[in-house]
Amino acid sequence: MIRVENSVLGMCATNTYYAYNEDTKEGLIIDPADSPDSITAKADRLGFVPKAILITHGHFDHVLAMDAVRDRYGINVYAGLTEKEVLHSPDMNLTSSFTGNGKTFDADIYLADGEEFDAAGYHIRAIEVPGHTIGGMCYYFPEEKILFSGDTLFCESVGRSDFPGGSGAALCRGIMDKLFVLPQDVKVYPGHMEETTIGSEIRYNPFCRL
Repeated sequence: MIRVENSVLGMCATNTYYAYNEDTKEGLIIDPADSPDSITAKADRLGFVPKAILITHGHFDHVLAMDAVRDRYGINVYAGLTEKEVLHSPDMNLTSSFTGNGKTFDADIYLADGEEFDAAGYHIRAIEVPGHTIGGMCYYFPEEKILFSGDTLFCESVGRSDFPGGSGAALCRGIMDKLFVLPQDVKVYPGHMEETTIGSEIRYNPFCRL
């Protein structure tokens, strides 16, 4: 079983997710957006031990607390291989323009599109969908039928494509080719706003039409 909780953090109201097993007390933190003390305090309140951090993409509002949370627990950070360029560039990760203090970030493990791995007792498939950034990664848990979509797919919307490396055409093509082929009852946890399902987005998302 998996339980998913979230915190809405930072200037962009970003969803930081806590995905964990109530029986084993092991879990994951997805997109540690900001306020590391708040993130670690909530993980402690929820009563699980974080075993890894998953980064959907390198924009500042999804990674500002990454280093501090990683250090607190001594765990690995996973991110998309193509997204390394974004993490390493203050211009592409938007810290130069949004925080006034250009920063770089680095993951411990970089994943290729379609790569499968195990973390915190869960089997996970990494699905790269460029368009919001050059290497945005969605994380699909096939046994639990959940997807963490970052800023790729929102409830009846999609991520912006006007940032460096963005492409609206690539974004919608990737969503239709790689996400809309998942089972329709897969629950989607996006980087901002409320959750949705694949089936609902196939029917009602006005930006990507099959």
